[in-house]
Amino acid sequence: MAKSKHVPQRTCIACRRQSSKADFLRVARTPAGEIIAPADPKTPGRGAYLCRSGACVERALKQGALERALKTPIDQTVAASLRALVSATGDANDD
Repeated sequence: MAKSKHVPQRTCIACRRQSSKADFLRVARTPAGEIIAPADPKTPGRGAYLCRSGACVERALKQGALERALKTPIDQTVAASLRALVSATGDANDD
């Protein structure tokens, strides 16, 4: 009997939906303190996962979930780039 491949599961920090890692947008804080979005899965540092929807990005920014997850303040330029990123990819998973 063949073994099935393990699919890593992650949770959106805004809506708490669980799904495969590939379904989410990763935001990372590098060891130098830079915020990178979208972050490559191999980008070193502390990461947080968000659904690829404007609603989840807004919720994470408004409720401070992204700041808590990354353990750093999120400035307006990072927030604006996240909003632009999800608006460019579309709101396929909007709640």
